[in-house]
Amino acid sequence: MISRTLFAGFGGQGVLLMGYILSHGAMHKGLNVTYFPSYGAEMRGGTANCTVTLSDKKIASPVASNPDVLVAMNYPSLEKFEAAVMPKGLIFLNSSLIDAEPGRGDLEVIKVPTVELAREAGSERAINMVMMGAFCAKTKLLSLEEAAKGMEESLKGKDQFFPLNRKGIERGFAFVRNGK
Repeated sequence: MISRTLFAGFGGQGVLLMGYILSHGAMHKGLNVTYFPSYGAEMRGGTANCTVTLSDKKIASPVASNPDVLVAMNYPSLEKFEAAVMPKGLIFLNSSLIDAEPGRGDLEVIKVPTVELAREAGSERAINMVMMGAFCAKTKLLSLEEAAKGMEESLKGKDQFFPLNRKGIERGFAFVRNGK
């Protein structure tokens, strides 16, 4: 088993944290992991993306030029990375910010209204956690508990954010499982 995911968006949307959560959750599951972040000099408001590769075997390279899954938190990320996704791959769109459709017809698209779902979870600050929950529920790479554990490991020392972030992850799981 090997899975390559590209998380992409603006700096400040928690894109790198989503990759970090997936990485930590997968390590707790006993998988081999590579985490390869990339971000512009501007940080908040600039571009940010990271690639996470998970495997039950050794991983030869952290670079995933053709990911299986793209998580696009903004339109420029969809535009930039859509073509790189493997044929018959999966794209998660932050439909709160992206109203365009991917140009390729061979991809499965999951539209997640992150802002609206994050509000339901308690705060718009949880948009990345909502997306993380939706991603994990659909891909089944991490269970709800593994995603929550990955979040806690990624945010050690920031325990005050755990309850809201867990609610965001749970809301993303529920959105995929229940379709709303």
